[in-house]
Amino acid sequence: MKFCVNTDKKNSWYIGVNNYDPKMINKLETLMFQGNGYMGMRAVSEERQLNERRNMFVSGTFDAFPSEVTELPNLPDILNMEIQIDDMPLSLSTGRVENYQKSLNLKNGELTRNFDWIINDKRVNFKYSRFVSMKDKHLFVSKVEITSDKDINVKVQSGIDGQQSNSETQHMMEGDKRLYDGKFIQMKSETQQSHIKFVFNVRHKLYVDEVLMGNKPYMKMGRRQIFGNYDVDMKANQKFTLVKYANVYTSMDEHHNADKMAESSVDDLKFASLSNYKELLQKSARVWNQNIWKKSFVQIESDDVMPQVSINFARYQLAANTPHDPRKNIGAKGITGEGYKGHSFWDTETFMLPYYTFTMPEVARNLLTYRYLGLEGAHKKALANNYKGAQFPWEAAHPADGETTPLWGSADIVTGKPMKIWSGFIEQHITSDIVIALMDYMNATGDHDFAEKMGFEIILDAAKFWSSRLEYNQAQDIYEINDVIGPDEYKEHVNNNAYTNFTARWCIQKAIKVYNLIKEDNPALYVDLNDKLNLKKTYGDWIKQVNKIYVPQPNADGVIAEDDQYLSKKIIDVSKFKVNDQISNVFKYYNLSQINDMQITKQADVLLLIYLFEDMFTDKVKMSNWNYYEPKTTHDSSLSLSIHSILASDLGLADEAYKLYEMSCETDLGVHVGKAAQGLHMAACGGVWNMTVQGFGGMRIDNGRLKIEPHLPDNWKSLKYQIQWQGSTVKVSVDNENLVVEAVGKGVEFINHGQTYQVAANSNVAVETSVEEFV
Repeated sequence: MKFCVNTDKKNSWYIGVNNYDPKMINKLETLMFQGNGYMGMRAVSEERQLNERRNMFVSGTFDAFPSEVTELPNLPDILNMEIQIDDMPLSLSTGRVENYQKSLNLKNGELTRNFDWIINDKRVNFKYSRFVSMKDKHLFVSKVEITSDKDINVKVQSGIDGQQSNSETQHMMEGDKRLYDGKFIQMKSETQQSHIKFVFNVRHKLYVDEVLMGNKPYMKMGRRQIFGNYDVDMKANQKFTLVKYANVYTSMDEHHNADKMAESSVDDLKFASLSNYKELLQKSARVWNQNIWKKSFVQIESDDVMPQVSINFARYQLAANTPHDPRKNIGAKGITGEGYKGHSFWDTETFMLPYYTFTMPEVARNLLTYRYLGLEGAHKKALANNYKGAQFPWEAAHPADGETTPLWGSADIVTGKPMKIWSGFIEQHITSDIVIALMDYMNATGDHDFAEKMGFEIILDAAKFWSSRLEYNQAQDIYEINDVIGPDEYKEHVNNNAYTNFTARWCIQKAIKVYNLIKEDNPALYVDLNDKLNLKKTYGDWIKQVNKIYVPQPNADGVIAEDDQYLSKKIIDVSKFKVNDQISNVFKYYNLSQINDMQITKQADVLLLIYLFEDMFTDKVKMSNWNYYEPKTTHDSSLSLSIHSILASDLGLADEAYKLYEMSCETDLGVHVGKAAQGLHMAACGGVWNMTVQGFGGMRIDNGRLKIEPHLPDNWKSLKYQIQWQGSTVKVSVDNENLVVEAVGKGVEFINHGQTYQVAANSNVAVETSVEEFV
């Protein structure tokens, strides 16, 4: 693997750089992002820099500008510090910079930046440190330490800057600004359309040689700005330290009184500022360790540190970007940048939810609850399209908003006109994707409470949509689904996409089982859901339709047609378009209409179907479809590589599986400068865990049962990981000789190559590692 950041063979929790490169600032801002799920900020420098993307977001606080779709607003800047040394503004583009280092400690979330700035024959050393607290989700703390080899004057301006925007779109209205107790700087603000109220507070503490100074700030207020200014004379080799405490609250926050938010938030910051930087960092680090690292334990023993760095980075970013509020979801870019406007896609359910289902089920439940809260919006979308039931939005923001996909995208290479984004209209498989994810969650957890309160209703409502979406072909006496986009987004307006049709039928099959289950076992719930969804009528439709839904079958060569037309389209050489630094490189040569007529695939489509429903396809069919579709796939989506890697592991294609694994790990961490500048690829982070645990670790759900069949890479000595399964903590260890499965708390049953093993509570079972042959 080749990463754009340095790693440490002795410390797999470290990523960093040892030189200042202006071309890399946007990418490093993304990679070294800091967050706690509630809020997060890009790793911009404290001082302003040219071409930076100065973003801070609070998850779920969407706002819509007139004539535009809703997006996460870029919030007032609480990080900025402008420093002058002898009246010379600190800037890395002036003077001389030596000994530059910037690094992120993935284990505790601390970002540090150190350098010497040589100006006017004076060597001034700057040491910056900061973290977003995992202990107090509202708290951000930063620190700068300055020393010089000669006497200097230091001036600092620091506070709250509300002049931020989303690419020049200003979502925040100016509110009151004030100073409390001569120490606490406060700014209030409110979003323009959604009217979410915000309060931002800042306090500074100044020290010289560890002695607290009594300096009160000289205040400066401007339009949407409030700053404290400090002026300190320093002797040579003295150390000046400024600690900045800041917090953020919104009227969306649970357990807080919005009317008293201004006063209570200042009280909270007063309490936080009684502790020093180190104490607050330690409190945050303990939460990282207890709530994240212990629960999601993964250890890779290898001579190469990169795999362990990759899984640590992926888990760090998932934790930093995942809200713990069921009204919020994970954006495709998390809260790491403006990309995709903070919207959530099927990325959550298909690529990120497995990580939470098997490590932190309570978080997975929250994410699925978001979809339950989104039923109102799903009903609105179905009704607008003349369907029934719940048609979930392709892009989602506030749960009740419904569809939030923009109408227009980038320019057509041939016509020069903006291309219409059809995904919000006809990429409908997301409704099935949600049901697939919640079925996995219910199987893995046995969470009957969720099933009865939310899960069953989602399944039934989704199946009601699919029933209304089916089109009856009288001539063939079948039901079809025409004019869709499947997972392969290169193919628009296709008929009978295999993935869409298969999962729609599967969804209806599950709904039939749920209907019969609750009617027999839970009459009160049946009555309630029948009143909501008119189940008696809908059930009759399902029974009439389910066995007549057309699902493409393997042809004589074992290949499943991606859609009705795919196999008859023109075959081209796809190799030059595969996994390029430039996203959508193929569109430099063809427009979407031309690509639609070619056998070229953006990402796993039929192969995703085979991966998700592996027990329904023979090994021969799996291999036939791999051989047919993988060479035609560009992997132009960050969602693609992980699925292909796992499937390659299943098929015994060890070298190919590892190559794809490495490429997927490089999605954000790789050397390509253009990637990740607008935000992380969160699904790729989920994919790293999926490849590690579900691919190489071989952990899957097989017909509701736990299956563990590892495929350890040749260059890994061992793999250890921990999951939750139906109330038991399951610890798995695999090397080249043995698979050891340990059950903690309660016993567990698992399958390995067709044989069932029982593991008693607080004991383990060892199984000889086997290699399966594929023809």
